[in-house]
Amino acid sequence: MKAPRIAAALAALAIVGLTPAAAHAAPVTLSAGHVDILDVDYAAGALSLDVLDGTGATEVERAPADVVFQVPAAAKVTVPSGSAWSFLGTPGSTAWVLPQAQQANLLFAGWNTLGVPAGALQPNSVTVRLNSVTGPGRFSVYTTGSFGTPTKLFDSGDGLPDNLSVSRNVHAHANWAFSAAGTYTVTFEVTVQLASTGAVVSTGAKAYTFSVLN
Repeated sequence: MKAPRIAAALAALAIVGLTPAAAHAAPVTLSAGHVDILDVDYAAGALSLDVLDGTGATEVERAPADVVFQVPAAAKVTVPSGSAWSFLGTPGSTAWVLPQAQQANLLFAGWNTLGVPAGALQPNSVTVRLNSVTGPGRFSVYTTGSFGTPTKLFDSGDGLPDNLSVSRNVHAHANWAFSAAGTYTVTFEVTVQLASTGAVVSTGAKAYTFSVLN
């Protein structure tokens, strides 16, 4: 009676061995519409950093590794003259910018800390850190005021890491700039200090992929 059982078991193992492993789903490419690239949440003692994809009819929370942010040729701008703009490149050269104000056919990219409850952190803020950037050019995030003057928030060209303190319950947008076409891997991390214990908690480093088209 043992022989048929052994044969059946061997046959089952052979079938399993012939079955291909499940393939990982391809990353989703986002190319236009509203997206919070840095979506920070804190709940039940857990701190998370995800992407809040609002490009469709319903918002979807995605892991950064599951997304490619596309920066098309339509994002090209000419770098203005003046030392305030030197982080984008030499005057008259080309940069690619996802703008602070919403424009059709481009990503309207920002961040939010709406998922951080009041009183959970001290001092009711998070620290967003740009740890590293790999790619063909310089990466920066900046805002522009009413008179058009830029304020840099992150800049891979003047040394990293860069830290930005963001209050809880904030939803904001900025300009996301690249100095050359190609693929960039941008690593962000968020850290907080818990109000209850004073302990510092981190999301760990999260890698984001940007595809800048010529």
